[in-house]
Amino acid sequence: MRIGHLHKGSVSGRIIKIGILAVAIGITTILIAVSTGKGLQKHIENKTATFNGHIVVSPFENSESQISVLPITDNKEIYKMLKNEPGVTHVQKVAIKAGLLKSEIDFDGIVFKGVSDDYKWENLRSFLVEGSFPEFTDLASEQVLISQIIANRLSVGVGDQISAFFQNSMSQNIPNIRRFKITGLFSSGFSDFDNNFILGDIKHIQRINKWKSNQIGAYEVFISDLNLLNSIEKSIYVKLPSDLDAVKISRQYATIFQWISLFDFNILIIIIIMIVVGVINMSTTLLVLVLERTRMIGLFKTIGANNGLIRKIFLYNGIVIMGYGLFWGNLFGLLFYFSQKYFGWVQLDPSTYYVNEAPVMIDFFDLIFINLGVLFVSSILLFIPLLVINNISPSKVLQFR
Repeated sequence: MRIGHLHKGSVSGRIIKIGILAVAIGITTILIAVSTGKGLQKHIENKTATFNGHIVVSPFENSESQISVLPITDNKEIYKMLKNEPGVTHVQKVAIKAGLLKSEIDFDGIVFKGVSDDYKWENLRSFLVEGSFPEFTDLASEQVLISQIIANRLSVGVGDQISAFFQNSMSQNIPNIRRFKITGLFSSGFSDFDNNFILGDIKHIQRINKWKSNQIGAYEVFISDLNLLNSIEKSIYVKLPSDLDAVKISRQYATIFQWISLFDFNILIIIIIMIVVGVINMSTTLLVLVLERTRMIGLFKTIGANNGLIRKIFLYNGIVIMGYGLFWGNLFGLLFYFSQKYFGWVQLDPSTYYVNEAPVMIDFFDLIFINLGVLFVSSILLFIPLLVINNISPSKVLQFR
C-alpha cells in the first residue's frame, strides 16, 4: 500500500490530503509561535539591557529608584573586580537625575543620565536616527543625546540649544540651570526610555549634587550570556562591600520580564493544541485507511500476519503522511521566518510590544526538537486508532457475495 498511488477519487485519498494539510498547518503555526515568541523575548531583553546594563551595582538606598540618591566612590578595586568577573563583557559608570527640559516654546520633565568616557555608545548605534553621539573632554561637555519623542514634544532638533533645570536638594529654591546642545536623536521603541531619558556628561550631575569627581551613581555591568545572569549576580553580590547592592535587570524591570516570561506558556499552549489537532486528524486518516482496506487486512491475517505486523504497516503509512505534512509545514514556517527577518512585513504597536516589527529567532536545534517531538508524540498516539485492526475478522470481511 503506497500513499502516492491511492486513487484520486477515493475517500482515503481526500482524507489523506486533509491529514497532510492539518499537519502542515500545525507545524507552520508552531514555528511561527516559537520564532516570534523567542524573538520578542530576546529583543526586549537586549533593548532593556542596552539602556541599563544586565546588572546595576549601586547603594541599597538607590536600589528602589532610578534616580541616584546617594553616590558611591569609583573604587578601582571594585571596578577591576567587576571587569574580571567571568562572563562580564563591559562595565560603565553612570549617574541619574531628574530634571526639566525647556525649549523656546515648551518644557518637559526628563531623566538625565550622566555617563562618562567609558560609556559604550556602540550599543545605541541601531537606535540613532539622526546626528551623532556626544563627545566628552576633560571639561563638562554640553553635548547631549535626546529621544526623538522628546525632541518632537519640544519642537527641537539636532544642533539646537536647550535649557535644563535641576534641583540640588529638596531645600533649594533656585534650580541649577544647564545649557545643552543636541548632537543626536535616538528612537528605541521602548516608551519608558523614549519618553523620559536624555544622555549627557556625568560631570554635570557631580557638580549639581556637589559630589567629588570620583563619585558616581552606579556601575552598569554587561554580560555575554543572559542564561548566566543569576549566577553572575550572586557572585558579584558576595564580593561587594556591605553598603552596595547588585540588582539584575529582571528584578529592576520585574513587570516587563514577568510579561515576556508568559510567552513561554503561550508557546507551550499553542504547541499542545497543534499536536492534539494534528493527532486527531492523523487518527481519522488512519482509521479511514484501515476501514477502507478491511479485506486486505483480512487477507493478511489468513496468510499468517499478526495484528502487530499489520499495525506497523499502517503506522508506517501514517508516518509517511506525517512526513509530507512536516515537509510542507517546515517549508512555509521557514518562509515566514526568513521573509519576516529580512523584510519585516509584520508590524507591531511599539507602545505595547516595545518593537516596531515582529522580531524572529529560531535555530537549527529548535527545528530538530520541534519536528522530532511532534513525530515522536504523534507516532505513539497513533497506535490507539490502529487497535481497531484487532477486531477485524477474516471470516467476516472475506465473505463472497
